[in-house]
Amino acid sequence: MEKFEVTILGCGCALPTMRHFGASQVVNIHEKLFMVDCAEATQLQFRRNRLKFSHLGHIFITHLHGDHFFGVIGIISTMSLLGRTSTLHVWGPQGIEEALQPQINIFCQGMTFNVEIHTLDAQTHQKVYEDRSVEIYTIPLRHRVPCCGYLFKEKPLLPHILRDMIEAYDIPISQINNIKLGMDYTCPDGTVIPHTRLTTPADPPRSFAYCSDTTYKPDIIPIIKDVDLLYHEATFTDEEEKAASRFFHSTASQAATIARDCHAHRLCIGHFSSRYDDESIFLDQARAIFPETVLARENLVIPLTIEH
Repeated sequence: MEKFEVTILGCGCALPTMRHFGASQVVNIHEKLFMVDCAEATQLQFRRNRLKFSHLGHIFITHLHGDHFFGVIGIISTMSLLGRTSTLHVWGPQGIEEALQPQINIFCQGMTFNVEIHTLDAQTHQKVYEDRSVEIYTIPLRHRVPCCGYLFKEKPLLPHILRDMIEAYDIPISQINNIKLGMDYTCPDGTVIPHTRLTTPADPPRSFAYCSDTTYKPDIIPIIKDVDLLYHEATFTDEEEKAASRFFHSTASQAATIARDCHAHRLCIGHFSSRYDDESIFLDQARAIFPETVLARENLVIPLTIEH
């Protein structure tokens, strides 16, 4: 099975603490790395997790608050010091070019590569990126500033060819991909072997949704329906629901309700307020509604396995 996993680099909130780094995650899809949010110290966490800068081609920013954005210029500077030559794409809502380009002009003169900045409409659900492995969509969120989450949808995979059938019919390597694409195999004596006999069905495609920061917003449920893994912010416990509403954040129970109602397979909650020293209460409140919940923590790697 091709790799599809999420690495948590930071899951804290706006105020820095000794317990959590600011918001950032890396999504590895078939060994291509996509970063979502990039707070201070993200590149330190990137190295700590032995991730390769050369495999990172895209940084997706949810909104222009420092605990999601202040690390971008540092990563760009480091990539230039390492001699990068391939284009880096940075995506984000309105204002991202005005915020980032002056920093590049001041701190990254003589850069060895191009940075292409893409401005997104945070209020619409749209496909913003596609390659042969994945499609990436925006998820409109509701925060104090324009903010959007991101949905990563793996493209359908090819069927698996049976190794014992390859040996039984002495199928040349040059024909294997054709068989996976649906062609039958013709033996040297003219016998036709149907491709359905030579293959087993492909693994179902997987999906990951990243939703941070946002108030409780149930109208995103149709967008993220049946997602394999949902990351949803849970800045406050249920006792602070009024504060969550006032600051346009969510509680643990609200995150779990979204996961339950969209029929997610798993939920990871994070973006914890610095006022809490023990996040176990978040887990208890979320699991009361959606049992398949885990707490985000730095350096946690979550593989997306087939659970259909």
